[in-house]
Amino acid sequence: MEKPVSKDPLHGITLKKILEDLVGFYGFDTLGELIRIRCFNDNPSINSSLTFLRKTEWARKKVEELYIRTLPKMK
Repeated sequence: MEKPVSKDPLHGITLKKILEDLVGFYGFDTLGELIRIRCFNDNPSINSSLTFLRKTEWARKKVEELYIRTLPKMK
């Protein structure tokens, strides 16, 4: 019996992978313009951004929403 496939586009994707893909696609400058949070604008790094996003649900949701909107452009 085969397992049902998840329809969630974020299923199995880590926050680190999401952030690395967005930074690779947009860069921190554009990412900071699209999502106005300090960790993207003031001395940005993957590690500091991950720390903030893991603690702050509203910011993580914004990043996840941008990732879902950006997925078709990345392919």
